[in-house]
Amino acid sequence: MGIVKSVIIAFSTYSCLPMPQFAWKKEDMRYVLCFFPWVGALVGGCVYLWNVSCDGWGAGILCRVFVTAAIPLGITGGFHADGFLDTEDAIFSCCSREEKLNILKDPHIGSFAVIRFAVYGLVYLAALSELGERHSLGVVCVGFAFSRCLSGIAAVLFPHARYGGTLRHMAESAGKKTVLAALGAQGLFCAGLMFWLSAKTAALAVPAAILSMGVYYLRSKRIFGGITGDTEGYFVLLCEEAMLAAAAAAKLLP
Repeated sequence: MGIVKSVIIAFSTYSCLPMPQFAWKKEDMRYVLCFFPWVGALVGGCVYLWNVSCDGWGAGILCRVFVTAAIPLGITGGFHADGFLDTEDAIFSCCSREEKLNILKDPHIGSFAVIRFAVYGLVYLAALSELGERHSLGVVCVGFAFSRCLSGIAAVLFPHARYGGTLRHMAESAGKKTVLAALGAQGLFCAGLMFWLSAKTAALAVPAAILSMGVYYLRSKRIFGGITGDTEGYFVLLCEEAMLAAAAAAKLLP
């Protein structure tokens, strides 16, 4: 029953899907991060099914690409996009570290967030339109789960910028060895599946994801002193775009 509750909490937190409601206890939070990649698997599955459907009825490129980009936002409710916007606002604010952390908690968005998200969206759409064969699309779809494996590992291992917040509570409540083992196993499975689908595409996409994780660690530690729930959302989007851009670039390889 505890595992079922962890699954429900994971989907309640990281998606906008209707879930059964109950009081969350500390013991229910121990393995929530183990099921974070499952939300990504749902996103990837829906993206893949949409694109297969588009092949069937000959949808135009704009319809295919725009709906593909909308599916992750629709399933997650923009949860990670919100973190991306807050993080970009803070990064480019030219304020002190403490002020940057306060910006992360500010419900308003500034011009930096809007500009950076617009750039992110344009690059995302451009990369989607340049994906090659269906196997490359499969790599990108698996990437939605892979990015969340890396994000969950970061939540447990990386230093946190502040003592409060849902992310730190989840990380401190987690059975760390079990969570890391589960996320590591799922991450290896995702990477293996990506290589099985298209070794050429995965050879660029997997390193791109890991490199984005390294960049995320260095930037978060330097700018904020650690990670927060908002920066985790920022990382998920950063990682997914890095893999998508790498998958699009793989089409140029011989």
